Parts: sequence; C-alpha cells; structure tokens
Amino acid sequence: MQTTVLVEFGNLTTPPELQAVIEQQICELERLYGRVSAGRITVRGPADRHEPGGQYQVSIRLALPNRREVNVGRTPKQDKRYADLAYALDDTFNQARNQLQDQKRLMGCETGFREGEPVGTVVRIDPGGAFGVLQSANGHEIYFSFISVLEGRDDIVVGSRVSYVAELGEDGLQAFAIKVRANLSVFAR
Repeated sequence: MQTTVLVEFGNLTTPPELQAVIEQQICELERLYGRVSAGRITVRGPADRHEPGGQYQVSIRLALPNRREVNVGRTPKQDKRYADLAYALDDTFNQARNQLQDQKRLMGCETGFREGEPVGTVVRIDPGGAFGVLQSANGHEIYFSFISVLEGRDDIVVGSRVSYVAELGEDGLQAFAIKVRANLSVFAR
C-alpha cells in the first residue's frame, strides 16, 4: 500500500494475535490492489461487555485513486454471528475484498454500459437484502451480493435488468460490478 493503514481498537483488549490477524488481512488486500492511498480500520467490542451476545463492530475504509473508496461499516443488527470477533473480522474483510475487486475492475471505465456487457434479470432477492440471484440471457442463475451493486442499489428489485461481470467463485458463478439498467414490472406482487 502507498501509505500505512491506521488500526484503532475500542472497548476491547488487543492481544498480539488479533493484531497479527488484522495485519495478515491487510496484506491480502495489498496483494489484491497495492494502490490504496489511505486507510482506517476500526474494531470495537460490544458496547456492554457484561451483557452476553453483544456484537463486535468492524469498519474498513480505504481511499483509492480517482476519488474511489472502499467503505464497509454496517454491522447487521440481528446477525448473532457478529458476537464472534473472528467471524466479524472475516466477514468485514471479505466485504472489503469484494468492493476492492469491483473498484479495481472499474478503474478507467467511468462511462455507463459498454456494448457487449452481459445483461441479466434479477429473479430472487434474499428477504434480508444481503444477496440475490440473477438469470443470465442464456438461462444460468448467478449469485450476487448487494455489496457488488455499484449503480442503482436502492432501485434493484425482482425483475430489474442489470449489467454485470461474472466470475467463477468457490460456489459457482458470481456477479460483480452490477449496474441496474431498468426495472421491469412483469412479476406479480
């Protein structure tokens, strides 16, 4: 990275193992994209350490060239998995990696849709709003995370036509760099 990433801790003791895990995660981000110009990672323990089940808050903010950024900071309120610090760290860094990959793909292509981009239709959205499935023009179902929706995140519904970039992930095809093209009202409500 072009600069040191500031790591802050709040409401928790910071054992050396925790710092080592965070440094390893930062190195992975650096291998993915080494041109981060500034960064801040904040790890906060549960607000009331005496109450069981409190959530850890992990946020990552990275500044990239061309005024782009990676910003992960929202902890789902009802997600009990965030009571586990290891899970909270892994999930937040995975989201940061996904955003960084999307931003990396977009560097240099600021204009709208390019001719030949694949276009699909959103066929399912998780009730929690974290992910969905789109159907490609040739009928394949492709998983996507809402983190990967770059344009039109607030407008995406079942029936939305989207352009995307597809890659083979661990669990099959995954869509990235998603942009909403149009909302179709062909699905009954």
